[in-house]
Order: sequence, then structure tokens, then C-alpha cells
Amino acid sequence: MAEVAEETRYVPHHRQKIAFVLSAMRHHAEALRRAGWRVEYVRLDDPANSGSLTGELARAAARHGATRILATHPGEWRVLQAMRGWNGALGLPVTILEDDRFLCPLPDFAAWAEGRRQLRMEFFYREMRRRTGLLMRDGEPEGGRWNFDAENRKPLTGDLFLPQPARFAPDAVTGEVLELVERRFPDHPGRLRPFGWAVTAGDAEAAADRFLADSLRHFGDYQDAMRAGQPFLYHSLLSPYLNVGLLDPLALCRRVEAAWAAGAAPLNAVEGFIRQIIGWREYVRGIYWLKMPEYRDLNALGADRPLPGFYWTGDTDMACVGAAVGQTLREGYAHHIQRLMVTGTFGLLAGISPQALHEWYLAVYVDAFEWVELPNTLGMSQFADGGLLASKPYAASGAYIGRMSDYCGSCRYDGAARTGPRACPFNALYWDFLARHRERLAGNPRLGPVYRTWDRMAPEARTACRDGAARTLDRLDRGERL
Repeated sequence: MAEVAEETRYVPHHRQKIAFVLSAMRHHAEALRRAGWRVEYVRLDDPANSGSLTGELARAAARHGATRILATHPGEWRVLQAMRGWNGALGLPVTILEDDRFLCPLPDFAAWAEGRRQLRMEFFYREMRRRTGLLMRDGEPEGGRWNFDAENRKPLTGDLFLPQPARFAPDAVTGEVLELVERRFPDHPGRLRPFGWAVTAGDAEAAADRFLADSLRHFGDYQDAMRAGQPFLYHSLLSPYLNVGLLDPLALCRRVEAAWAAGAAPLNAVEGFIRQIIGWREYVRGIYWLKMPEYRDLNALGADRPLPGFYWTGDTDMACVGAAVGQTLREGYAHHIQRLMVTGTFGLLAGISPQALHEWYLAVYVDAFEWVELPNTLGMSQFADGGLLASKPYAASGAYIGRMSDYCGSCRYDGAARTGPRACPFNALYWDFLARHRERLAGNPRLGPVYRTWDRMAPEARTACRDGAARTLDRLDRGERL
């Protein structure tokens, strides 16, 4: 096992992300040793460290007189390309094995996608339900429906008890890693301490226990809600542990299903959680490997604006964006609606480069690895793949944020105003986005009613919206505070 500099710096990873991965690696190495394995471990600050995975593999192969290389399929295209070059670089045959931390092998996904005109997640999800047997009875979905998402869009009410996810005090191993990160990565974004992520399989299971006991029953109802000062709500915070292998996805889903069977959680919550794991998570991985490397460069809407500085600082008067970015810098975490409908929607409406946004999301979230983050950013959030993942762009005005959060109450902007000096920037940008992309989007059946609303507006109202958007974008381009 090797900690290598190239993996810590190919994007400016959040400091908690680096600490999480390195500490989990070191704990895993110790667990293997206790189980009787011989482990060679190269630390980041080892003077002989070559700085690259290929370099460390070459050193190990030379030490042991290796005759072949066995590797698990990686999570990023650039690493796979490096692996494919090992035979030529090292003169050793290379076998790349399927990653069994996923439920749908990549050849199976490719077979499912073959010949389909549309690769919709919902149909893939149904196949995964049948394959796993989760929430199925006699070949039919429990409750008579595959999807209960329509019940999972409630704003948070004021009188609910909000539990806290499990957090874990750093032990000596993690403490050593935190000191290393402070020394080596002072220029990387994000607050490092307090650090509370699980870094062992046992603690990750304890985090799952806490979620099942305290949060699952309300997870469905409020999974799209946002509230100022409450970064976690009823979310699980288990995705980092799934993505590095500290939790088994099928075992976790079976525990969630058992909670429903025992009457501890309603079906809409359980189905929604399971859909995210066996549906969306497996689906975006399949799309990533099916469409790379061309997928990374897609830009169907021609967005090319640089990433605004406030994505790295949270320094903006837009309360929703400031809250989402500030939380991200503090915790290395924001839930899916904050990512999709706040920071993502602003990027979409403002025409920010989807590649720049991709690198930001990949850098700042503890659970972000390219196989999952890239399709979510380019496809779901930015519509840069032209509708491969999403049936329409996730464009929204400030009204959506006002409905699903309390951010607007503390904002200097008026969430209801389209124009004027205090108008929410999302509002004029929303209509301007639709107007400037009309040729591409007007034929989308889900956007027909929206365009009819635009057409019914008085000409002067439409002009005012577009002028307001132009002023906002001009301020953005000049680096002025929004």
C-alpha cells in the first residue's frame, strides 16, 4: 500500500478528504497485519517515496522479483490508463480484476445499455431491484410502486428534532495523519479540525447504526430540505464509507430493508435510500465507464465562464450559496440538493464551465471520486451531456430554494423579485438561461409549460429579466461581490 503525492494533488483536495483517505488506509493496513497478512506500506513522508503509484509499483516489483501484477479496477480513468501502461513500463503482465464493492459488474451494465435509445436510471434501477431482491415480493415491488420519490420533497418544519450523525474522536493514527496534512497541505481548501469521520470498518458500521436508529424514518420526507445552520438534517453521511470500501452496499441496503420490515421506517424512506445505493450509485458508475474518456469534455450548452472565486471562499451575499459553500469548507460535505440545486444550479444558470465545476466538486467533497462525481456534475447538474442522464436541465429560480429552505429569510436579496437592485440573482438568470438556450431546449416536453410562461410575459418584463441577468454576469466577470 502506498500514499503517493500525485493522488493528493491532481486536484486541490479538501484537507479532510486527504486525512480521511490516508487514515483509513493506515488503519486498514494495521487490520490486515492483525489478520496475519504481510503488508508493505509506503508513507507519504517516506524520503524514498517516488510520488506516483507507478513508481511505487516499480520499486515493489524490483524488491520482490515480481512476475505479474494483479490490480483491482480503479475508480478513475486516469488511473486505469496508468495501469494499462504498466506492462510496457515494467515488462510484467497485468490483470485488472472487477471491483466487487459494486453490485453491477461493468460488462453487465454495458450489456444493459446496448441498443437502448435512452439510458434512463429508473429502468436500470428496476433491474437492480430484481437482481438483488430488495423490496420485492413475488416479482413485484413492495407497495405496488417502484419509486416513492414524489413523497420525498417536503420542506423542513420548525418543530422537528434533528439528530446528529455519528462522529469519532481521532485516535493516535488519525492524529498523526492530521499533523501530516497540516504540514504538507496548508494551501488546500477546507477546515481540517475538528475531524470526526470514521476511518475503520467498525466505526463505519457504528455510523450506519446511528443513521438507522435516529434518522432513517425521516430521511425520505426531508431528503430535499435545507436549513441554515443544520448541515446534516436526516442524511446518513455514509457515502464516504461506501466509496472507500468501509461499508458493503448490499449489506447496508439489507439492513435498511429490515428496518422497514420491522416497522422502524416507512417505505418511502427505505425505498428512497435503497434507490440511491443500488440505483443511482451503480448507474452513474456504469455511465462513467461506458462513456469515458470523451464524457469528461462534453459541453452541450457551450458554457465557458471561469469558476467564481466565492466557490472557494463562500464570500457572497447569496445566502443559499454562502451556506452551501461555507458548510462544504467546514465539513467536506453538503447533501445532494445543496450540490445540485444551489451551487450546481448557479453554475448552470451562469454558464460556468462544467469542467471547472467538475474539478471543484471533485476537490471539495470527502465522498467525491471521479466515477461518481463526474456524471453527477456534467450530466445531472450541468446538462453538459445534452440529456444522457437528465431528462431536462435542473434549472430553477429562487422560488425553489425559498420553498425548500429558510435561506431566503436571512438573505439580502429578495427571493420573490425578478428585477431590481435587491432581486435574487437566480431569478433573472433562470429566465435568461431559458431564453439563450431556447433553440436547444424548447422542444423538451418538460420545459414546454415554462416557455409558454415566458412567452406570456410582457415584452418589457422579458427585457428587464435579460438586462438584469446581463448586469449580474458582468459583475461576475469583473470579480465583484455578488
